[in-house]
Amino acid sequence: MNSSSFSRRIVGAPPDDRTRLFPCIIAAVLLFGLVHVLCAAPTTEVRVTKYAPDGTTVLNETTVSYQWMEANLPVYGDGLTHYYHQGPVFVDDKEGQWDVNETSNFKDHGAVKGTNVKDLCELVRGMDAGDEVMIKATDGYHVEFGYENVYHPLPRQGPIVVTWYNGEETLVGERHGVGYPPDYFVGMRLVFFADTSVNSEGKHVFGNNDMRAVMPADKIHLFDELYPSTNGYTVKWIDEVRIYTDGYHGPEGVLAKSMEEKALSQETTPQKSPLLLFTCSGGIVLAFLLAWRRSS
Repeated sequence: MNSSSFSRRIVGAPPDDRTRLFPCIIAAVLLFGLVHVLCAAPTTEVRVTKYAPDGTTVLNETTVSYQWMEANLPVYGDGLTHYYHQGPVFVDDKEGQWDVNETSNFKDHGAVKGTNVKDLCELVRGMDAGDEVMIKATDGYHVEFGYENVYHPLPRQGPIVVTWYNGEETLVGERHGVGYPPDYFVGMRLVFFADTSVNSEGKHVFGNNDMRAVMPADKIHLFDELYPSTNGYTVKWIDEVRIYTDGYHGPEGVLAKSMEEKALSQETTPQKSPLLLFTCSGGIVLAFLLAWRRSS
């Protein structure tokens, strides 16, 4: 059957025949929703791992919950003070894109509290000069930072914090949820706790020009590979902190499947989410196929 005859069949079918397609549509929507929810759910614990120079041999590791972090490590933030990053500034002038005076496109990340990445690194013997730390999300997205930015940040950058609590919702822009995960539904999230020294409004903004001042050139984040944007650092749904001895040498942005498999092979605790994902997905796909067959 060619595409035109198929189209005529659907358009010309009586209502009861067309109705048979509804289960197919519903199954497809459910499958998409299931994948999205399982891959983008709030996280409540983080696995911290230190790797040898080969990038795969585990030297030390631990897994901690946000409850443990709050009870046992220094807490950053007071649940009242809002912290901001800056999105891209869409002007043609290259210098203007850095927005030296921090005037536009602030991204309010809420009145957050959390744990310094440095303190998490110290749970697995810490970082040394030349090492890099990766902050990874459940969907595979990740960013990396060097020793100096983690251990000796300038005030205009501030500590790099894994946030697990939001005390107040934002008034504009992206919603984050209030409280702890899962109510804080973008948590755990990475936020820079910049001071107010370079912001004329007295806001805690880690701006694009701040990034230019404190980050090595190869760590500067560009939106669409063109526009500086510190908001690209704000990884949400963090599930791993990885220290790479002598630096990380893999792909940027989203981990290659081979590297994910190597990391997972080091774990001693089975992961439940992938099994649930494949089982549920398989069931929905089967229902989709059966419904489609009946409608044919």
